[in-house]
Amino acid sequence: MGPNDEDVNYSFTARNKSISISGFYMDATEITNNEYRQFVNWVTDSMAHVLMGHVKNDNGVDYVDWKQKINWKDKSTYEKLDAMMYAPEDRLYGRLEIDVRKLKYHEERFNWDRAKLRENKDKPRSQFIDRKDVPIYPDTLCWIRDFSYAYNEPMTRMYFWHPAFDNYPVVGVNWHQANTFCEWRSKFWEDYRTSKKQFTEDKFQLPSEAQWEYAARGGREQAPYPWGGYYIRNKKGCLLANFKPGRGNYPEDGGFYTVRADAYWPNDYGLYNMAGNVAEWTMDIYYQNAYSFTSDMNPYLRMDVADNAPPKMKRKTIRGGSWKDIGHFLQNGTRSYEYQDSAKSYIGFRCTIAFLSRSKNDFNKRK
Repeated sequence: MGPNDEDVNYSFTARNKSISISGFYMDATEITNNEYRQFVNWVTDSMAHVLMGHVKNDNGVDYVDWKQKINWKDKSTYEKLDAMMYAPEDRLYGRLEIDVRKLKYHEERFNWDRAKLRENKDKPRSQFIDRKDVPIYPDTLCWIRDFSYAYNEPMTRMYFWHPAFDNYPVVGVNWHQANTFCEWRSKFWEDYRTSKKQFTEDKFQLPSEAQWEYAARGGREQAPYPWGGYYIRNKKGCLLANFKPGRGNYPEDGGFYTVRADAYWPNDYGLYNMAGNVAEWTMDIYYQNAYSFTSDMNPYLRMDVADNAPPKMKRKTIRGGSWKDIGHFLQNGTRSYEYQDSAKSYIGFRCTIAFLSRSKNDFNKRK
């Protein structure tokens, strides 16, 4: 891990370190608007089913009855879901619309950090289960908030919902929401495999900082960029990523804002836009000198802190640079951060899941 060239800023936030990473799978692209909308629609439908009484009980536990249908084209349906709608004074032209602030996913997560403590070994399991309702709708106003004196209102109104942006990376999602998406995706995948009487897999999660850098390099250990060599242009002079070229000629690389999640050539691991397009959340907190004390086996620096904690404790590492960043942030070894409760128009994410096997040679033995 670390920079492949001189640390010209002498910031020493990423010193070279030799590490080992166990196997994992990673999404080939950043999570797209279309994929995140599946999450939003699922939460919307589940809340609507509960309000309409489409619930069944099994051994004292209530479950949504997904076999029931909701006719979203029927105006009377919206009248039954008044608790989810904007109040009359908040409506435009009296239209019945869902108040997106009320869309929350009920998350139940086992806290391994508390459970591992020796003094907690005899405590009941309930002491280590975190339950909370997380607002999941992206902050679409980030397009306006992030840039002063700039006309980005069309992106605020249309980027998340318009089909033209279906395959573009979702933005406006903070670190908590990205984690909650991973939790929902894990539960969805687990329920499907259980229904097919298959073994369940490990959970989806954001990549650790080390996993992200390993994946970005694509097997090129000494390369400064995911595509290899020392330049951001190829031999024909074409730019190889979506970023801020020169002094601000944004469309020179083919995209004004973001571009499709599968734009440009993938790296040697088949991963798209590991540099540029949108920066990506990782699981790790940002600590300037983290490489000096993290393990050399699957390094990982995780800490869950409340949103009312001091700002310095809320910093999470982001990687890869974005469409509004200069070329320096596109390098594999460059580290940056953002606060966990903030949503930006230039930060997205992708998921990883553990590879459940001891060695690649296991497959040869099976054959």
